[in-house]
Amino acid sequence: MKIIGVGCGPDLLTEQAIKLIRESSLIYGSDRAIMIARPYIRPDCMVRTIDDFKALPSLLGDATVLSTGDPMLAGLGYLEGEVIPGISSLQLASARLRIPLARIVPVVAHGTGHKKGIEQTLEELERGMIVFLIADPKFDTGALFKALTRLKKDVRVAACENLGYPDERIEIGTARAPPSVQNDLYSLMIGDW
Repeated sequence: MKIIGVGCGPDLLTEQAIKLIRESSLIYGSDRAIMIARPYIRPDCMVRTIDDFKALPSLLGDATVLSTGDPMLAGLGYLEGEVIPGISSLQLASARLRIPLARIVPVVAHGTGHKKGIEQTLEELERGMIVFLIADPKFDTGALFKALTRLKKDVRVAACENLGYPDERIEIGTARAPPSVQNDLYSLMIGDW
């Protein structure tokens, strides 16, 4: 099996990813991942939308699984098989905000990990790191911003929405005057930069 990162938005696929997608005869992916890769999928390729992510480990060995962004950043890199990296939202946000990747720690706050995500964000900020928070639509940004105000000094917060898409939007504020989050496809860059 191949797990291919298709990038976090259109036109962000690597040449290696495009080549392997073109060679694939069986592809699985989310609707968004398939949409990103669609221009490179052969007409005779069998394409299936992933409905049950728990069933992915049982896929056939010759299957190609598309992962939005990079499979190793809150993606499908846990699956057995060859991983082909993609351009992640972390890489794109880092470039847009001109923050070196070496200064950033990713924090995943999906599903039941919301409270842990807030705690880990505070810990990393106390260590002097910049946090790239990957959240889901149900994440309570208000609770995060309230927790951030307990820090000794106000920190910058960038709401990064639809990265890589034509309607990409980045709004910068602070924990005490936070940016608005207007879209479900977002991440937050938090810290001093």
